[in-house]
Amino acid sequence: MCKDCGCSITDHHHHHHHDHEHSYAHRATHETLRRNPQLNDTKTIEIISKILDKNEHEAAHNRAHFDNHGVLAINLMSSPGSGKTTLLEHLADAVSFKFGVIEGDLETNRDADRIKAKGIPAYQIQTGSACHLDAFMVHRGLHDMPLRDIDVCFVENVGNLVCPASYDVGAHLNVVLVSVPEGEDKIEKYPVMFRQADLVLITKTDLLPYFDFSVENAKQAARKIKPGVDVLEVNTKDSDSLKRVADWIEFKMEMR
Repeated sequence: MCKDCGCSITDHHHHHHHDHEHSYAHRATHETLRRNPQLNDTKTIEIISKILDKNEHEAAHNRAHFDNHGVLAINLMSSPGSGKTTLLEHLADAVSFKFGVIEGDLETNRDADRIKAKGIPAYQIQTGSACHLDAFMVHRGLHDMPLRDIDVCFVENVGNLVCPASYDVGAHLNVVLVSVPEGEDKIEKYPVMFRQADLVLITKTDLLPYFDFSVENAKQAARKIKPGVDVLEVNTKDSDSLKRVADWIEFKMEMR
């Protein structure tokens, strides 16, 4: 997680202007640790805990913002290449509700451009060296999202099966993707991520004939980590599988 990889002590220079103290904490922590490598883990964890506390506060603010506009926010998380953007592209033609997307990547606007090409509002966040989105980054995107005109806002997190699980971005639901080429063992290898999931999507199922991947084993692994979690199989070339995803989202919209 972030206390291991170090991304939580880098300077998130893309944060909203009111986050000066948060950005300063990142810079100060990084500089302190650079100059004093002998500092023990307890001090490091204490500083990171403060950063996470600030993030939790901002996440609650984001959630309230979504609630005030009647928008369901869904955090999409997965490793790189699992098909998050492709799923959203195909959902644009399969759903009756209107949605927007806040995109997170280290660099480039390519994913946001792909979504915009489908006529969907999208805002790209370039995180630089940070391997996850946080609530402050997402808050910045909210001001460029037409919340009055949409029913759902997807937050497509940075491709990473570790750090995004530790940072609440202010979404109501977490959806975690695992693709057939990745292997079913990813679920057991990264339990923290899948423990956060409200829905697990097994993607690229059209490739099942070419990979040693057991859908049943994957479902059992997911439900062992989080009993009762919903699991759906997805092939973006199969309209029925996309409809099942759309139905799940619409059900959650009705339950709010």
